[in-house]
Amino acid sequence: MPAGTSTSVLERSELREQVEPGDHERFAHYVRKDKILSSAVSGRPVVALCGKVWVPGRDPSRFPVCPACKAIYDSLRAGGPGGGSGAGSSGSGEG
Repeated sequence: MPAGTSTSVLERSELREQVEPGDHERFAHYVRKDKILSSAVSGRPVVALCGKVWVPGRDPSRFPVCPACKAIYDSLRAGGPGGGSGAGSSGSGEG
């Protein structure tokens, strides 16, 4: 090796998000915020606008929004059937 030259190793950590089986089929669903909080404390299942029943446990920002929940939520906000509000937060669950 010629004098004055050296080789160094550049270390780089790679972040990979943990993906569980079936994650590609999951959606973030719309559920009232108070129901999400209650479920977090009690462990009881919640019911999404689309009718999905599950116990939230994953970060909903990791999943696409459920198309059925979004359509229902948008119709409620627009003053469609059912009135003004009824949705609050989203939680993830299998779609």
